[in-house]
Amino acid sequence: LVDHPAKLARCGWNQIGSWSQDADAISRHLAALWQLPFIDVEAIRKRRFHVALDCVRGAGGAVIPGLLEHLGCTVAAINLEVDGKFPREPEPIPENLGALSALVRESGAAIGMAVDPDVDRLALVDEHGTPIGEDYTLAFAAHAILGQRPVPSEDTVVANLSTSLVVEDAARFHGARFVRAPVGEANVVAAIRAEQAIIGGEGNGGVIVPALHSGRDAPLGVALVLQYLAREDGTVSDRVGRAARYHIVKAKVPLGQELQDTYRAMESRFPDAIADRQDGLRLAWPDRWVHLRPSGTEPVIRIIAEASTEVAAGELISACRESL
Repeated sequence: LVDHPAKLARCGWNQIGSWSQDADAISRHLAALWQLPFIDVEAIRKRRFHVALDCVRGAGGAVIPGLLEHLGCTVAAINLEVDGKFPREPEPIPENLGALSALVRESGAAIGMAVDPDVDRLALVDEHGTPIGEDYTLAFAAHAILGQRPVPSEDTVVANLSTSLVVEDAARFHGARFVRAPVGEANVVAAIRAEQAIIGGEGNGGVIVPALHSGRDAPLGVALVLQYLAREDGTVSDRVGRAARYHIVKAKVPLGQELQDTYRAMESRFPDAIADRQDGLRLAWPDRWVHLRPSGTEPVIRIIAEASTEVAAGELISACRESL
């Protein structure tokens, strides 16, 4: 045993272990994607989509442009360098997609697509340059798959407790079961396996199709979104506009107390709601919900609410704050 840390041998990262390169990893992954029965490459190619793309100088730059080229798309792209030098905050959330929105408008693209640095999340921007929210990625992907299945289908869709109602609406539209799981990719995957779901994911733009593999996959999301748009008439904003529109409001407060009393108070205040305690407390009605849970990454309580208006969602947030 070494009796003092100073006596430990030290070396740089490049002197530890070994590494190898798999030059065929991307081509193998895409080949598996093209074999999925839900993806009709020729149908997508016929649409000749014009896509604006932002890969945030992450791993997506190595895979998404080639995928879009294979699908017959014209591509206007920024941040394709694979050097990890992020030009903006890397999360593909609306407030970080200003450059992509401008690119959509300048290039006349039919859709804008942004991925995160490790290319497992996909966010969309409509043809006007307006970010539509990450939840629509999973909703469009679910439509793409379920729209090719018998109606009513016996399929199941899984999403976490904080995912928008737009995904649940997509599942219900096709007659599929919809199951909610605790927040976290591992929890969603566990529910997908337990329920033998055909598709699942999270409202952060993560799409999981177990027929490919059990993990979030932005290249898969890109293909499924284009598959959905290839089958349907109209623009991205048309597809959003034809569905029920919801507003999500998020808040967080310092974690300072045990939450069981708060949960009981909320359940008593809203006895007509469906209560779910898988992960904190989620109270749900047909057209709105609120989810209150301790964060797994920060010493805070996260509160997320969704309703048909921003005011109604904000009222649910306020009710939670009053109960803390």
